[in-house]
Amino acid sequence: MFREMRRKKQLLSMEDTIAVMNRCTNGVLSCIGDNDYPYGVPLNYVYFNEKIYFHSAKEGHKVDAIAENPKVSFTVIDEDTIVSKEYTSYFRSVIVFGKARIVEGDERIKAFEALVEKYSGDQPEEAKQKEIHGCTQAHIIAVDVEHITGKEAIEYVRAKESGK
Repeated sequence: MFREMRRKKQLLSMEDTIAVMNRCTNGVLSCIGDNDYPYGVPLNYVYFNEKIYFHSAKEGHKVDAIAENPKVSFTVIDEDTIVSKEYTSYFRSVIVFGKARIVEGDERIKAFEALVEKYSGDQPEEAKQKEIHGCTQAHIIAVDVEHITGKEAIEYVRAKESGK
């Protein structure tokens, strides 16, 4: 159903792929938008329980696109170092394919807690809980992951192989 990576040597292990998802703080959600144009929107997220969660206004382009077609992709870039003498950059990234949906109930609370912990973990617990339980103007959206791969520059692969 999903294409295999062509340059398999550059494929990150699942452990490294998940580490990238946990380490990064923003990514780009891509969906089919108005008039079938691709719509990519940068957003904050949390990778939690093998799903991607983010918050969203209850109205707008993103919510309309997901309602029309829940199939999405999500990309994060962990590393992108320009190496000018080689006319390239050394990179590490992850791409996810899945279906997006609005979450409710206990799943919403748990996902919201994970989001708040990732972005405001240093705040007092009482303030965090007030935010989680008091926020009614936003949706929490899940992307149920169907396929996930990570990839890195061949130079990083070679460095690992040589023990550098």
